[in-house]
Amino acid sequence: MTSDATGNQWVSASHALDYLARADAIPHRTEGEAMLLDLVPPTARRILDLGTGDGRLMGLLKIDRPGADYVALDFSPTMLAAVRDRYGPDPNVTIVSHDLSQPLPDLGTFDAVVSSFAIHHLDHSRKAALYGEIYQILAPGGCFCNLEHVASPTERLHHQFLRAIGYAPENEDPSNQLLDVETQLGWLRDLGFDDVDCHWKWREMALLAGLKPLAG
Repeated sequence: MTSDATGNQWVSASHALDYLARADAIPHRTEGEAMLLDLVPPTARRILDLGTGDGRLMGLLKIDRPGADYVALDFSPTMLAAVRDRYGPDPNVTIVSHDLSQPLPDLGTFDAVVSSFAIHHLDHSRKAALYGEIYQILAPGGCFCNLEHVASPTERLHHQFLRAIGYAPENEDPSNQLLDVETQLGWLRDLGFDDVDCHWKWREMALLAGLKPLAG
């Protein structure tokens, strides 16, 4: 989760808890998560989860990669408390408090960087900068997978998405700063990622991914 000066609500415990209560009921979410799990190699030894929330995605990754080392990054006190309750004793999990609106701290290199419904809270210039930072910390051959909330091409489609997930327009998260898929895929290609694609999409939910080329 992220914060900035544009009305982001994630510092609020009630907002974070409301999201956690709704998360499992988001239609088709598990389809996108299943595709992400297919894209992260089972051999990945070090994985960074950006905007980890309560550690839901990390828990899924750990099923097939129990021996990997994980870094779980978030800034919401409520989410950090939840992920500490879940993984605090796990020696393979490092929990980092950090606001994604600021440059990533020095965390070393990773075989995979993943994120689930977090990066869309950043303004567009920060999204682009973060993608560049992710490219730099990936090991050659490493993958970046972003299961993301993206913009609809029209207002009508946006309202249809809100209805599909049970939201009225007046209840939409003011923290959202949505951006279209193609712009973000273009950023990844321009940075040098290989095999860039939108691997799954349902309305405003999409899985964007790319690979850092092997050295040489």
